Amino acid sequence: MAGSASEYIQHHLQNLTYGKLPAGYERADGTVVEQAGWTLAQNATEASDMGFMALHIDSLGWSVALGVLFLFFFRMAAKRATSGQPGGLQNFVEVMIEFVDQSVKETFHGKNKVIAPLALTIFCWVFLMNLMDLVPVDFLPQVFHLMGLEYMKVVPTTDVNITLGMSLSVFFLIIYYSLKVKGVGGFLGELTLHPFSSDNLILKILLVPVNLLLEGVSLIAKPISLALRLFGNLYAGELIFILIALLPLWAQWTLSVPWAIFHILVITLQAFIFMMLTIVYLSMAHEDSH
Repeated sequence: MAGSASEYIQHHLQNLTYGKLPAGYERADGTVVEQAGWTLAQNATEASDMGFMALHIDSLGWSVALGVLFLFFFRMAAKRATSGQPGGLQNFVEVMIEFVDQSVKETFHGKNKVIAPLALTIFCWVFLMNLMDLVPVDFLPQVFHLMGLEYMKVVPTTDVNITLGMSLSVFFLIIYYSLKVKGVGGFLGELTLHPFSSDNLILKILLVPVNLLLEGVSLIAKPISLALRLFGNLYAGELIFILIALLPLWAQWTLSVPWAIFHILVITLQAFIFMMLTIVYLSMAHEDSH
């Protein structure tokens, strides 16, 4: 594990990276790669040199594991559902479904059976990933260190690749439903004829580049803001926990408990915001301007 405070912070912020190193590359342990191939990075420099195609194994692994955990508990609740006296798990699942269903009814103005299940999945999945921030910062990394893995980030939403991947999925749904509901002509008209319009044909043509610039920036900003908002809040929260872990033991308990209690609100709120913005964006995609 890391020694100085700076090394400790850098160590906890480094992902377990799997990527390809070129032949002749000198590694951190002094060995030279004889043949280009895929391997685990030994430090941040190697991870950076692996380039764009490198995979963050820890972020991907925890994301999939938490997604499976969500499916497991909700499937279990569905199989055990009863019209009689429900158990605790069924009560919890019903409350979650009613909460999300009400949010969709109040925000989404189109007709689409996919939106409510999508919103429920997003809220629960993002919440579970955020919840990993409450695990003591040294516990799981130390466990995996004993197993031979030097790096292990356990909060997937502190990895911008994960949040951007989720937001791009939402973005593709926005494009898909915009084209499906409005048609190609309607979608292009929305991008080129709004927000400024004119009855004068020449002026309307002259305004097309301006409209396209404004609407294009607005469209592209949706997934970027969606991803960076979630990433920034959780990354900052994780960094504070890491800084608290550098303090003496008595100070850690004094500061970490209040911050953890406050952070419960943050992780819930960020999951809710991601869900609500997804619903709003998809509702806008279903609005036919004709």
